[in-house]
Amino acid sequence: MSGIIDGVVDLNREEKIISSLVDLCGREEVNYSDIFLQASCGHSASFENGSLEELSSGITWGCGARCVSGDHVILSHYPSVAGNDVHRCLADAASRWHLSLPQLDLGDAPLLELSDTERGLSLGSLDFLYDVDRRVRGASALIRQVTLRYRASFARVAIFRGDGIMRLDKRWRTLFAADVVTEKEGILQRGYEVKASSEPIDQFWSHLDPLAVAMTAAQRALLMLEASPCPAGRMPVILAGEAGGTMVHEACGHGLEADSVQKDYSIYRDRLGAAVASPLVTLVDDATLKGAFGSYGVDDEGTPAERSVLVENGVLKCYLTDILSAKKGDLPLTGNGRRESYSHVPIPRMSNTFILPGKCSFSEIVDQVRHGLLVKRMGGGEVNPTSGDFVFHVAEGYLIEDGSLSPVRGAILAGNGPQALKDVLAVGDDLHFEPGICGKLGQGVPVTDGQPTLLIKELTVGGSDTDYGF
Repeated sequence: MSGIIDGVVDLNREEKIISSLVDLCGREEVNYSDIFLQASCGHSASFENGSLEELSSGITWGCGARCVSGDHVILSHYPSVAGNDVHRCLADAASRWHLSLPQLDLGDAPLLELSDTERGLSLGSLDFLYDVDRRVRGASALIRQVTLRYRASFARVAIFRGDGIMRLDKRWRTLFAADVVTEKEGILQRGYEVKASSEPIDQFWSHLDPLAVAMTAAQRALLMLEASPCPAGRMPVILAGEAGGTMVHEACGHGLEADSVQKDYSIYRDRLGAAVASPLVTLVDDATLKGAFGSYGVDDEGTPAERSVLVENGVLKCYLTDILSAKKGDLPLTGNGRRESYSHVPIPRMSNTFILPGKCSFSEIVDQVRHGLLVKRMGGGEVNPTSGDFVFHVAEGYLIEDGSLSPVRGAILAGNGPQALKDVLAVGDDLHFEPGICGKLGQGVPVTDGQPTLLIKELTVGGSDTDYGF
Protein backbone atom coordinates (compact mmCIF):
# COMPACT_ATOMS: atom_id res chain seq x y z
CA MET A 1 0.00 0.00 0.00
CA SER A 2 1.44 3.38 -0.97
CA GLY A 3 0.48 7.03 -1.10
CA ILE A 4 0.51 7.71 2.66
CA ILE A 5 0.57 11.45 3.32
CA ASP A 6 0.96 13.45 6.51
CA GLY A 7 -2.14 13.37 8.66
CA VAL A 8 -2.61 9.57 8.54
CA VAL A 9 -0.66 7.63 11.15
CA ASP A 10 0.34 4.06 11.99
CA LEU A 11 0.53 1.98 8.81
CA ASN A 12 0.12 -1.21 10.83
CA ARG A 13 -3.37 -0.18 12.00
CA GLU A 14 -4.38 0.83 8.49
CA GLU A 15 -3.36 -2.57 7.16
CA LYS A 16 -5.50 -4.25 9.82
CA ILE A 17 -8.54 -2.19 8.79
CA ILE A 18 -8.00 -3.03 5.13
CA SER A 19 -7.67 -6.69 6.09
CA SER A 20 -11.04 -6.56 7.88
CA LEU A 21 -12.69 -5.00 4.84
CA VAL A 22 -11.17 -7.55 2.47
CA ASP A 23 -12.37 -10.30 4.81
CA LEU A 24 -15.91 -8.94 4.72
CA CYS A 25 -15.94 -8.72 0.93
CA GLY A 26 -14.85 -12.35 0.78
CA ARG A 27 -18.03 -13.48 2.48
CA GLU A 28 -21.08 -14.51 0.55
CA GLU A 29 -23.38 -12.01 2.25
CA VAL A 30 -21.38 -8.86 1.36
CA ASN A 31 -20.59 -7.59 -2.16
CA TYR A 32 -18.66 -4.51 -1.16
CA SER A 33 -17.53 -2.59 1.94
CA ASP A 34 -15.60 0.58 2.72
CA ILE A 35 -14.78 3.08 5.46
CA PHE A 36 -14.72 6.86 5.03
CA LEU A 37 -12.78 8.98 7.56
CA GLN A 38 -13.12 12.74 7.84
CA ALA A 39 -11.25 15.35 9.88
CA SER A 40 -12.31 18.88 9.05
CA CYS A 41 -12.50 22.41 10.38
CA GLY A 42 -14.48 25.40 9.18
CA HIS A 43 -15.36 28.99 9.90
CA SER A 44 -18.13 31.26 8.67
CA ALA A 45 -19.11 34.90 9.10
CA SER A 46 -22.39 36.61 8.25
CA PHE A 47 -22.46 40.42 8.07
CA GLU A 48 -25.79 42.23 7.92
CA ASN A 49 -27.24 45.63 8.87
CA GLY A 50 -23.77 47.06 9.35
CA SER A 51 -22.54 44.50 11.86
CA LEU A 52 -21.43 40.92 12.27
CA GLU A 53 -24.62 38.93 12.78
CA GLU A 54 -23.04 35.52 13.12
CA LEU A 55 -19.53 34.14 13.56
CA SER A 56 -19.06 30.40 13.92
CA SER A 57 -16.26 27.83 13.97
CA GLY A 58 -16.18 24.07 14.26
CA ILE A 59 -14.04 20.95 14.03
CA THR A 60 -15.51 17.64 12.90
CA TRP A 61 -14.15 14.12 13.14
CA GLY A 62 -16.02 11.04 12.07
CA CYS A 63 -16.08 7.72 10.27
CA GLY A 64 -18.71 6.00 8.17
CA ALA A 65 -18.58 2.25 7.45
CA ARG A 66 -20.63 0.80 4.61
CA CYS A 67 -21.55 -2.80 3.84
CA VAL A 68 -23.39 -3.62 0.62
CA SER A 69 -25.38 -6.72 -0.30
CA GLY A 70 -27.07 -6.51 -3.68
CA ASP A 71 -29.16 -3.33 -3.71
CA HIS A 72 -29.17 -3.07 0.09
CA VAL A 73 -26.74 -0.71 1.82
CA ILE A 74 -26.00 -0.48 5.54
CA LEU A 75 -24.15 2.61 6.80
CA SER A 76 -22.90 2.89 10.36
CA HIS A 77 -21.27 6.13 11.45
CA TYR A 78 -19.47 7.35 14.58
CA PRO A 79 -18.29 10.89 15.46
CA SER A 80 -14.73 9.65 15.99
CA VAL A 81 -11.65 8.58 14.03
CA ALA A 82 -9.98 6.75 16.92
CA GLY A 83 -8.71 3.34 15.84
CA ASN A 84 -10.97 1.23 18.04
CA ASP A 85 -14.02 3.39 17.22
CA VAL A 86 -13.41 2.97 13.50
CA HIS A 87 -13.22 -0.80 13.88
CA ARG A 88 -16.35 -0.78 16.07
CA CYS A 89 -18.14 1.21 13.40
CA LEU A 90 -17.29 -1.40 10.77
CA ALA A 91 -18.26 -4.22 13.10
CA ASP A 92 -21.63 -2.55 13.70
CA ALA A 93 -22.32 -2.34 9.96
CA ALA A 94 -21.29 -5.99 9.51
CA SER A 95 -23.52 -7.08 12.39
CA ARG A 96 -26.59 -5.89 10.45
CA TRP A 97 -25.84 -8.78 8.07
CA HIS A 98 -25.31 -11.08 11.09
CA LEU A 99 -21.57 -11.13 10.46
CA SER A 100 -18.83 -10.75 13.04
CA LEU A 101 -15.28 -9.44 12.75
CA PRO A 102 -12.17 -10.67 14.57
CA GLN A 103 -11.41 -8.77 17.75
CA LEU A 104 -8.71 -6.14 17.13
CA ASP A 105 -7.09 -3.59 19.42
CA LEU A 106 -6.35 -0.56 17.24
CA GLY A 107 -5.88 1.81 20.16
CA ASP A 108 -7.57 5.11 20.90
CA ALA A 109 -5.23 7.31 18.88
CA PRO A 110 -6.85 8.90 15.81
CA LEU A 111 -6.26 7.37 12.40
CA LEU A 112 -6.65 10.80 10.80
CA GLU A 113 -5.48 14.12 12.24
CA LEU A 114 -5.32 17.81 11.43
CA SER A 115 -1.99 19.52 11.78
CA ASP A 116 -1.55 22.43 14.18
CA THR A 117 -1.58 24.80 11.19
CA GLU A 118 -4.80 23.31 9.87
CA ARG A 119 -6.43 23.47 13.31
CA GLY A 120 -5.43 27.13 13.43
CA LEU A 121 -7.36 27.94 10.25
CA SER A 122 -9.18 31.25 10.61
CA LEU A 123 -10.92 33.78 8.43
CA GLY A 124 -8.39 36.41 9.41
CA SER A 125 -9.37 40.03 9.91
CA LEU A 126 -13.00 40.79 9.10
CA ASP A 127 -12.58 44.57 9.08
CA PHE A 128 -12.92 44.62 5.30
CA LEU A 129 -16.60 43.63 5.64
CA TYR A 130 -17.38 46.95 7.33
CA ASP A 131 -15.65 48.86 4.54
CA VAL A 132 -17.44 46.89 1.80
CA ASP A 133 -20.81 47.45 3.49
CA ARG A 134 -20.20 51.18 3.88
CA ARG A 135 -19.09 51.70 0.30
CA VAL A 136 -21.93 49.66 -1.21
CA ARG A 137 -24.55 51.53 0.82
CA GLY A 138 -22.94 54.78 -0.26
CA ALA A 139 -23.43 53.90 -3.92
CA SER A 140 -27.19 54.67 -3.83
CA ALA A 141 -29.88 55.87 -1.46
CA LEU A 142 -32.10 53.12 -2.87
CA ILE A 143 -30.05 50.35 -1.24
CA ARG A 144 -31.95 49.01 1.77
CA GLN A 145 -30.00 45.97 2.86
CA VAL A 146 -26.54 44.50 2.35
CA THR A 147 -25.69 40.97 3.45
CA LEU A 148 -22.16 39.58 3.13
CA ARG A 149 -21.18 35.97 3.77
CA TYR A 150 -17.68 34.55 4.06
CA ARG A 151 -16.90 30.87 4.64
CA ALA A 152 -13.76 28.76 4.60
CA SER A 153 -13.14 25.13 5.43
CA PHE A 154 -10.46 22.47 5.20
CA ALA A 155 -10.87 18.70 5.32
CA ARG A 156 -8.71 15.63 5.25
CA VAL A 157 -10.41 12.44 4.15
CA ALA A 158 -9.24 8.84 3.98
CA ILE A 159 -11.06 5.99 2.24
CA PHE A 160 -10.38 2.33 3.02
CA ARG A 161 -11.92 -0.15 0.57
CA GLY A 162 -12.67 -3.83 0.53
CA ASP A 163 -10.66 -4.28 -2.66
CA GLY A 164 -7.50 -3.44 -0.70
CA ILE A 165 -7.19 0.19 -1.84
CA MET A 166 -6.67 3.17 0.46
CA ARG A 167 -6.84 6.73 -0.85
CA LEU A 168 -6.48 10.15 0.77
CA ASP A 169 -7.43 13.70 -0.14
CA LYS A 170 -7.07 17.25 1.18
CA ARG A 171 -9.88 19.69 0.40
CA TRP A 172 -10.22 23.45 0.75
CA ARG A 173 -13.47 25.32 0.21
CA THR A 174 -13.59 29.12 0.33
CA LEU A 175 -16.61 31.32 -0.50
CA PHE A 176 -17.62 34.98 -0.46
CA ALA A 177 -21.13 36.15 -1.37
CA ALA A 178 -23.01 39.45 -1.44
CA ASP A 179 -26.79 39.88 -1.34
CA VAL A 180 -28.18 43.40 -1.90
CA VAL A 181 -31.80 44.54 -1.66
CA THR A 182 -33.00 47.81 -3.22
CA GLU A 183 -36.35 49.60 -2.96
CA LYS A 184 -38.10 52.28 -4.99
CA GLU A 185 -41.73 53.31 -4.67
CA GLY A 186 -42.58 50.11 -2.84
CA ILE A 187 -40.87 47.82 -5.37
CA LEU A 188 -38.10 45.59 -3.96
CA GLN A 189 -35.37 44.04 -6.08
CA ARG A 190 -32.53 41.74 -5.11
CA GLY A 191 -29.05 41.31 -6.53
CA TYR A 192 -26.83 38.38 -5.65
CA GLU A 193 -23.23 37.56 -6.54
CA VAL A 194 -21.00 34.73 -5.27
CA LYS A 195 -17.42 33.62 -5.79
CA ALA A 196 -16.05 30.35 -4.47
CA SER A 197 -13.17 27.97 -5.08
CA SER A 198 -11.32 24.92 -3.84
CA GLU A 199 -8.25 27.05 -3.08
CA PRO A 200 -6.81 27.92 0.35
CA ILE A 201 -7.85 31.29 1.79
CA ASP A 202 -4.72 33.21 0.79
CA GLN A 203 -4.90 32.04 -2.82
CA PHE A 204 -8.62 32.78 -2.99
CA TRP A 205 -8.15 36.40 -1.97
CA SER A 206 -5.07 36.90 -4.15
CA HIS A 207 -7.31 37.28 -7.22
CA LEU A 208 -10.63 38.39 -5.76
CA ASP A 209 -11.88 41.89 -4.92
CA PRO A 210 -14.73 41.62 -2.37
CA LEU A 211 -15.92 45.16 -3.14
CA ALA A 212 -16.26 44.30 -6.83
CA VAL A 213 -18.36 41.25 -5.94
CA ALA A 214 -20.68 43.31 -3.73
CA MET A 215 -20.94 46.15 -6.25
CA THR A 216 -21.95 43.68 -8.96
CA ALA A 217 -24.80 42.50 -6.74
CA ALA A 218 -25.81 46.11 -5.98
CA GLN A 219 -25.77 47.18 -9.62
CA ARG A 220 -27.96 44.21 -10.55
CA ALA A 221 -30.52 45.12 -7.89
CA LEU A 222 -30.51 48.80 -8.91
CA LEU A 223 -30.85 47.97 -12.60
CA MET A 224 -33.91 45.80 -12.01
CA LEU A 225 -35.65 48.71 -10.23
CA GLU A 226 -35.74 50.53 -13.58
CA ALA A 227 -36.83 47.46 -15.54
CA SER A 228 -40.21 47.12 -17.22
CA PRO A 229 -42.48 44.10 -16.72
CA CYS A 230 -41.48 41.26 -19.01
CA PRO A 231 -43.92 40.44 -21.84
CA ALA A 232 -45.15 36.85 -22.07
CA GLY A 233 -45.09 34.47 -25.01
CA ARG A 234 -43.03 31.95 -26.92
CA MET A 235 -39.77 33.47 -28.09
CA PRO A 236 -36.06 32.81 -28.68
CA VAL A 237 -34.01 32.95 -25.49
CA ILE A 238 -30.33 33.74 -25.11
CA LEU A 239 -28.74 32.38 -21.94
CA ALA A 240 -25.62 34.45 -21.36
CA GLY A 241 -22.55 32.78 -19.89
CA GLU A 242 -23.22 34.69 -16.65
CA ALA A 243 -26.51 32.78 -16.33
CA GLY A 244 -24.25 30.15 -14.84
CA GLY A 245 -25.39 26.82 -16.25
CA THR A 246 -28.33 26.49 -13.86
CA MET A 247 -30.62 25.03 -16.51
CA VAL A 248 -27.97 22.58 -17.70
CA HIS A 249 -27.30 21.41 -14.14
CA GLU A 250 -30.86 21.16 -12.87
CA ALA A 251 -32.83 20.16 -15.95
CA CYS A 252 -30.22 17.97 -17.67
CA GLY A 253 -27.28 17.10 -15.39
CA HIS A 254 -29.25 15.26 -12.72
CA GLY A 255 -30.79 13.07 -15.40
CA LEU A 256 -27.28 11.90 -16.34
CA GLU A 257 -26.47 10.61 -12.84
CA ALA A 258 -26.52 6.82 -13.06
CA ASP A 259 -28.70 6.16 -10.01
CA SER A 260 -31.47 8.31 -11.50
CA VAL A 261 -31.14 6.41 -14.78
CA GLN A 262 -31.25 3.00 -13.08
CA LYS A 263 -34.30 3.93 -11.01
CA ASP A 264 -36.04 4.99 -14.24
CA TYR A 265 -36.21 8.61 -13.06
CA SER A 266 -34.38 9.92 -16.11
CA ILE A 267 -35.40 10.73 -19.66
CA TYR A 268 -31.88 9.62 -20.68
CA ARG A 269 -32.42 5.96 -19.76
CA ASP A 270 -31.31 3.58 -22.56
CA ARG A 271 -30.11 6.53 -24.67
CA LEU A 272 -26.34 5.88 -24.75
CA GLY A 273 -25.14 6.49 -28.30
CA ALA A 274 -28.30 8.40 -29.23
CA ALA A 275 -28.56 12.06 -30.26
CA VAL A 276 -29.92 13.90 -27.20
CA ALA A 277 -28.83 17.47 -27.96
CA SER A 278 -27.89 19.81 -30.76
CA PRO A 279 -24.66 18.83 -32.58
CA LEU A 280 -23.29 22.12 -31.25
CA VAL A 281 -23.47 20.86 -27.65
CA THR A 282 -20.68 19.01 -25.85
CA LEU A 283 -21.36 18.58 -22.13
CA VAL A 284 -18.55 17.73 -19.71
CA ASP A 285 -18.22 16.94 -16.01
CA ASP A 286 -14.67 17.54 -14.77
CA ALA A 287 -13.64 17.19 -11.11
CA THR A 288 -10.00 17.90 -12.00
CA LEU A 289 -10.41 21.62 -12.81
CA LYS A 290 -7.85 23.51 -10.75
CA GLY A 291 -9.50 25.74 -8.16
CA ALA A 292 -13.10 25.03 -9.19
CA PHE A 293 -15.54 24.75 -6.28
CA GLY A 294 -16.61 21.21 -7.17
CA SER A 295 -13.10 19.81 -7.68
CA TYR A 296 -11.38 17.07 -5.68
CA GLY A 297 -8.43 14.70 -5.98
CA VAL A 298 -10.42 11.54 -5.35
CA ASP A 299 -14.15 11.12 -4.85
CA ASP A 300 -15.66 9.95 -1.56
CA GLU A 301 -15.15 6.31 -2.52
CA GLY A 302 -11.47 6.77 -3.33
CA THR A 303 -11.84 6.82 -7.12
CA PRO A 304 -9.49 9.36 -8.74
CA ALA A 305 -11.19 12.45 -10.16
CA GLU A 306 -11.81 12.40 -13.90
CA ARG A 307 -12.98 14.46 -16.83
CA SER A 308 -16.07 12.76 -18.29
CA VAL A 309 -17.59 13.72 -21.63
CA LEU A 310 -21.31 13.18 -21.08
CA VAL A 311 -22.59 14.47 -24.41
CA GLU A 312 -20.29 14.88 -27.41
CA ASN A 313 -21.53 16.84 -30.41
CA GLY A 314 -25.06 16.09 -29.29
CA VAL A 315 -24.58 12.34 -28.72
CA LEU A 316 -24.93 10.81 -25.24
CA LYS A 317 -21.63 9.14 -24.33
CA CYS A 318 -21.77 8.22 -20.63
CA TYR A 319 -23.49 8.57 -17.26
CA LEU A 320 -21.95 9.76 -14.00
CA THR A 321 -21.31 6.78 -11.73
CA ASP A 322 -20.27 5.74 -8.28
CA ILE A 323 -18.99 2.24 -7.48
CA LEU A 324 -22.41 0.69 -6.91
CA SER A 325 -24.14 2.12 -10.00
CA ALA A 326 -21.12 1.25 -12.16
CA LYS A 327 -21.25 -2.38 -11.00
CA LYS A 328 -25.02 -2.59 -11.33
CA GLY A 329 -25.12 -1.21 -14.87
CA ASP A 330 -21.74 -2.54 -16.06
CA LEU A 331 -20.75 1.08 -16.66
CA PRO A 332 -17.36 2.83 -16.57
CA LEU A 333 -16.42 4.27 -13.17
CA THR A 334 -16.28 8.07 -13.51
CA GLY A 335 -15.24 9.13 -9.98
CA ASN A 336 -18.52 10.84 -9.06
CA GLY A 337 -19.38 9.00 -5.82
CA ARG A 338 -19.87 11.92 -3.43
CA ARG A 339 -21.27 12.42 0.05
CA GLU A 340 -21.99 15.45 2.22
CA SER A 341 -20.10 14.00 5.20
CA TYR A 342 -19.05 10.78 6.90
CA SER A 343 -22.63 10.27 8.13
CA HIS A 344 -24.03 10.07 4.57
CA VAL A 345 -23.85 7.35 1.91
CA PRO A 346 -22.06 8.26 -1.34
CA ILE A 347 -24.25 8.61 -4.43
CA PRO A 348 -23.57 9.70 -8.03
CA ARG A 349 -23.22 13.49 -8.10
CA MET A 350 -22.02 16.12 -10.53
CA SER A 351 -18.78 18.01 -9.80
CA ASN A 352 -17.98 20.80 -12.29
CA THR A 353 -20.48 20.44 -15.14
CA PHE A 354 -20.39 22.65 -18.22
CA ILE A 355 -20.95 23.02 -21.94
CA LEU A 356 -17.78 23.53 -23.96
CA PRO A 357 -17.47 26.90 -25.73
CA GLY A 358 -18.26 27.33 -29.41
CA LYS A 359 -17.07 29.85 -31.97
CA CYS A 360 -19.68 32.65 -31.90
CA SER A 361 -19.11 35.95 -30.14
CA PHE A 362 -21.76 37.31 -27.81
CA SER A 363 -22.63 40.12 -30.22
CA GLU A 364 -22.98 37.71 -33.14
CA ILE A 365 -25.51 35.68 -31.16
CA VAL A 366 -27.52 38.74 -30.11
CA ASP A 367 -27.60 39.89 -33.73
CA GLN A 368 -29.41 36.66 -34.68
CA VAL A 369 -32.46 37.56 -32.56
CA ARG A 370 -34.93 40.25 -33.65
CA HIS A 371 -37.36 39.68 -30.78
CA GLY A 372 -36.51 37.59 -27.74
CA LEU A 373 -35.18 37.49 -24.19
CA LEU A 374 -31.59 37.72 -22.99
CA VAL A 375 -31.04 36.10 -19.59
CA LYS A 376 -27.96 37.40 -17.79
CA ARG A 377 -28.73 35.83 -14.42
CA MET A 378 -30.98 32.96 -13.36
CA GLY A 379 -32.87 32.77 -10.08
CA GLY A 380 -34.53 29.87 -8.31
CA GLY A 381 -37.00 27.49 -9.85
CA GLU A 382 -38.50 24.02 -10.02
CA VAL A 383 -37.55 20.98 -12.11
CA ASN A 384 -39.30 17.68 -12.67
CA PRO A 385 -36.27 15.36 -12.48
CA THR A 386 -37.91 12.57 -14.47
CA SER A 387 -39.08 14.60 -17.46
CA GLY A 388 -36.68 17.56 -17.29
CA ASP A 389 -39.59 20.04 -17.38
CA PHE A 390 -38.58 23.25 -15.63
CA VAL A 391 -39.73 26.65 -14.45
CA PHE A 392 -36.95 29.15 -13.62
CA HIS A 393 -37.15 32.72 -12.41
CA VAL A 394 -34.94 35.26 -14.16
CA ALA A 395 -32.95 37.49 -11.81
CA GLU A 396 -31.59 39.73 -14.58
CA GLY A 397 -33.14 39.80 -18.04
CA TYR A 398 -33.32 42.02 -21.12
CA LEU A 399 -35.87 42.21 -23.91
CA ILE A 400 -34.24 42.11 -27.35
CA GLU A 401 -35.96 44.26 -29.97
CA ASP A 402 -34.19 44.73 -33.32
CA GLY A 403 -30.73 44.89 -31.78
CA SER A 404 -31.60 46.99 -28.73
CA LEU A 405 -31.64 45.65 -25.17
CA SER A 406 -33.93 46.91 -22.42
CA PRO A 407 -34.07 45.49 -18.87
CA VAL A 408 -37.21 43.58 -17.86
CA ARG A 409 -38.25 42.14 -14.53
CA GLY A 410 -40.56 39.35 -13.40
CA ALA A 411 -39.54 37.04 -16.24
CA ILE A 412 -40.02 33.29 -15.87
CA LEU A 413 -38.72 30.61 -18.23
CA ALA A 414 -40.68 27.40 -18.77
CA GLY A 415 -39.65 24.49 -20.92
CA ASN A 416 -37.96 21.12 -21.03
CA GLY A 417 -34.22 20.79 -20.42
CA PRO A 418 -33.47 17.95 -22.85
CA GLN A 419 -35.56 19.66 -25.56
CA ALA A 420 -33.80 22.97 -24.89
CA LEU A 421 -30.45 21.25 -25.51
CA LYS A 422 -31.78 19.96 -28.83
CA ASP A 423 -32.94 23.47 -29.73
CA VAL A 424 -29.55 25.17 -29.24
CA LEU A 425 -28.90 27.19 -32.40
CA ALA A 426 -25.61 28.86 -31.44
CA VAL A 427 -22.88 28.43 -28.81
CA GLY A 428 -20.68 31.32 -27.71
CA ASP A 429 -16.95 31.46 -27.15
CA ASP A 430 -17.33 32.92 -23.63
CA LEU A 431 -17.43 30.00 -21.15
CA HIS A 432 -18.37 31.22 -17.67
CA PHE A 433 -18.50 29.29 -14.37
CA GLU A 434 -20.70 29.78 -11.30
CA PRO A 435 -20.27 27.95 -7.96
CA GLY A 436 -23.06 26.53 -5.87
CA ILE A 437 -24.24 23.88 -3.44
CA CYS A 438 -26.17 21.08 -5.11
CA GLY A 439 -28.90 19.31 -3.16
CA LYS A 440 -29.96 15.71 -3.77
CA LEU A 441 -31.57 13.18 -1.45
CA GLY A 442 -31.02 15.46 1.53
CA GLN A 443 -27.30 15.93 0.84
CA GLY A 444 -25.52 19.10 -0.25
CA VAL A 445 -22.15 19.10 -2.03
CA PRO A 446 -20.12 21.91 -3.65
CA VAL A 447 -20.38 22.10 -7.44
CA THR A 448 -19.65 24.42 -10.32
CA ASP A 449 -22.00 24.94 -13.27
CA GLY A 450 -20.78 26.47 -16.48
CA GLN A 451 -21.82 27.43 -19.96
CA PRO A 452 -20.97 29.81 -22.78
CA THR A 453 -23.69 32.01 -24.24
CA LEU A 454 -26.43 29.80 -25.73
CA LEU A 455 -29.14 30.70 -28.22
CA ILE A 456 -32.20 28.49 -27.72
CA LYS A 457 -34.70 28.40 -30.55
CA GLU A 458 -37.76 28.99 -28.37
CA LEU A 459 -38.95 28.83 -24.75
CA THR A 460 -42.11 29.95 -23.00
CA VAL A 461 -41.54 33.28 -21.28
CA GLY A 462 -44.05 34.44 -18.69
CA GLY A 463 -44.53 36.98 -15.91
CA SER A 464 -44.25 36.29 -12.19
CA ASP A 465 -48.00 35.55 -11.87
CA THR A 466 -48.07 32.87 -14.59
CA ASP A 467 -49.28 29.43 -13.47
CA TYR A 468 -47.45 26.56 -15.17
CA GLY A 469 -49.22 23.80 -13.29
CA PHE A 470 -46.28 22.11 -11.54
